[in-house]
Amino acid sequence: MSRPVVKALWGAAVLVLVAGCSSGGNGERSGTAPPTTVSAPPSSRSSPSAPPSAGRVSVAGTLTEGLKSPWGLAELPGGDLLVSSRDERTITRVDGRTGAKTPLGEVPGVVPGGEGGLLGLAVRDGWVYAYLTAASDNRIVRMRYGGGEGDRLGPPEPVLTGIPKGFVHNGGRIAFGPDGMLYAGTGETGRTGLAQDRASLGGKILRMTPEGGPAPGNPFPGSVVYSYGHRNVQGLAWDPAGRLWAAEFGQNTWDELNLVEPGRNYGWPEAEGRAGRSGFVDPVAQWPTSEASPSGIAYARGAIWMAGLRGERLWRVPLSGAERSGDPEAFLTGEYGRLRTVVAAGGDRLWLVTSETDTRGTPGPGDDRILRLEVR
Repeated sequence: MSRPVVKALWGAAVLVLVAGCSSGGNGERSGTAPPTTVSAPPSSRSSPSAPPSAGRVSVAGTLTEGLKSPWGLAELPGGDLLVSSRDERTITRVDGRTGAKTPLGEVPGVVPGGEGGLLGLAVRDGWVYAYLTAASDNRIVRMRYGGGEGDRLGPPEPVLTGIPKGFVHNGGRIAFGPDGMLYAGTGETGRTGLAQDRASLGGKILRMTPEGGPAPGNPFPGSVVYSYGHRNVQGLAWDPAGRLWAAEFGQNTWDELNLVEPGRNYGWPEAEGRAGRSGFVDPVAQWPTSEASPSGIAYARGAIWMAGLRGERLWRVPLSGAERSGDPEAFLTGEYGRLRTVVAAGGDRLWLVTSETDTRGTPGPGDDRILRLEVR
């Protein structure tokens, strides 16, 4: 597998979203749409505008490399990035122009193991939020961070505890929505019954205040549960209309991209992929697990961009409102290995984090890295 490092200047290069498994050389390229990709029937919530039917991805270069088990990525005011190491339990600040790395320290209380450890990150009002695996549970904490070079993180304060943990399916993505509330994707830890149990925080998308309380308007009174019936959610993103999209790992058949609505049931374990059954929400798009195993997602230029781990490719799903407006396209197949996290950087720019050092990849020189992308 070749994973070229493109040495282009940020200002002069074209920024591209890279996902694991797509073929072709460096520079601009179009994607492919395998016939195995299936989507749910169109919804009635349509929009008159749609992105171009064919996308493009350009790789501007490598911002930084030599990262170990990177997982979460969050942008600071001013454009620098914070990246978490799942297994080393550390957070590192990365200069958004030069790629210079500044270690901010180890987060206390993280107990890595299997798919658990220091996972998603989010930044809000001088706080760094982290989703992590502790000794007894998965939890969300926050730490004060003042922002200057050499600064260190403050001690972690619990925001939400009691999320089930396991060797697998720990979820871990967190993000602030346009409503100012904190959202989290969780997994059912291999205990499939948790996904349908609304009293459990496992196999859910959660919505909470920045302090961890149930957010106003949540569908179940007194609960942070926003949607349920999920297997393992690791991708969250919003489109310009404020619609929430989520990527979810399937088991043996279908991975999913879902449009998430409050209080709805997304089917697991009774349904995997499109079921067409009353009471369950069908995905907007689905993929064989060998072609996706999706982690992070981002919205840019009229499409959801989805990073694939096992699939080692970047997927583009064009949208028209709440509907899929074209076939998903695969980019960069196999060029950079496993792809973990993708973050919108404004306009047509994206950041992409590879995941070859997560014990399931085949690390090469420079792995893991953050790539600069431009998409359309």
